[in-house]
Amino acid sequence: MSLFVEAPGLLTTIQDAGRFGRQHLGVGPAGAADSLSYILANFLVGNPPGLAALEFTLRGPTLVAEDDLILAFTGAPFPLLVDGSPLPRCRAIAVRKGTRLDFGETPTGLRGYLAVAGGVQVPAVMESASTDLRGAFGGHQGRALRSGDHVAVGPAPDRASSFLSALAGLRVGFRVLPWRLPWTGPLPGDGRNEPLRVVPGPHWSRLSRSGQEAFRQEPFRVGSRSDRMGLRLNGPALDLEHPLELISAGVTTGTLQLPPDGGPILLLADRQTTGGYPRLGEVASVDLPWAGQLRPGDTLRFRLVPVAEAQGEALALERRLDFLARILDQEWLNSRIMG
Repeated sequence: MSLFVEAPGLLTTIQDAGRFGRQHLGVGPAGAADSLSYILANFLVGNPPGLAALEFTLRGPTLVAEDDLILAFTGAPFPLLVDGSPLPRCRAIAVRKGTRLDFGETPTGLRGYLAVAGGVQVPAVMESASTDLRGAFGGHQGRALRSGDHVAVGPAPDRASSFLSALAGLRVGFRVLPWRLPWTGPLPGDGRNEPLRVVPGPHWSRLSRSGQEAFRQEPFRVGSRSDRMGLRLNGPALDLEHPLELISAGVTTGTLQLPPDGGPILLLADRQTTGGYPRLGEVASVDLPWAGQLRPGDTLRFRLVPVAEAQGEALALERRLDFLARILDQEWLNSRIMG
C-alpha cells in the first residue's frame, strides 16, 4: 500500500517519535516538531504509538492514494480537499484507491501531520524512521519528499479492516468515519496566547538584572532564520553580568541558548547535541508542541516555573493522553459493532 506524491508542498518529511539514545555519538533526535499533534493523528487512525507519519510545513502536499487507506490529519488548520470536497482536520477518513488529497496553506500555525492506518513504512535508521535533514539519513532517502515519490504504508491494524472493506460499495472516493477526537481546548496549531513555561537553567543567574526582567516581561518575535533546528528570537537583547567562556555541554529539545548577540535560540527537534552558549533554561515539555507550531513573525513570551510544576504538567498530559486513547479504542469498537 502507498501514497503517491503529486506535489510535495514546501517541506514534507517522514517523522516519528524521534531517534533517542544516540546523542553521545552526535546524533540528534529529529522526530515530530509538534509531538502532540503527531500522537493525536496516530490515535485517530488506530495506530499503536510510535508509527511514522508525514509532517508538512506551511503549505501541504498533494497526494494520491494508491490503495484503499484510512487517514487523519492534525496540527495546524490546513485546508484539505479530498477529491474536491473540503474536509476538516482531526477526523479519520477512509479513502478509495485513486482518491486525491490536496492540502493548501495554513492560516495559523506552521506544521500539519498526516497519519495512515498501518503507519508510513521506511527502513529504520538507528531504530527510528525520522528524517534527519542535516545528516541526510532516515525517512525517505534522508530528504524531504519530492514530486513523483511513492510513500509506502504498512498493513492496517485489524480493527481498521472492516472500514476498508466497506469502501467497496461507495460511489464517492471517501467516507468520513464516525468517531471524533475527544479533545477540549486549543490545539497547538491554533496559536497560543499563554507564555511558554521555562525552568531556569545553569546560567540564568548570570543574566544581568535588566536581562532577567526583559526575559520575564517583554515579548519576543520568531526570526526569519528559524527552522526545525530552532527558533531564533528577536526582541530585547539579553546581556550577561560578565562575559562567560564555556566548554560545550549537552543540550536538549527545549534548551534556550544565549549567543553573543543577545537574541535567544530555542532548540527544536533537529537540534545539535552540544552547545557552547550560555543555557538560560529549558522550555517545559508540555509547551514544546506549541513552540513547534510558531512561524517567523509570531510573537511569544516566557514564564519561569519550578521543576516540580513542569513535571506535574507533563504527568497530567500523559494521563490525559492515556484517557483519550481509551475513549478512541471504545469508539473504534462501537463503530465496528454498529457497522
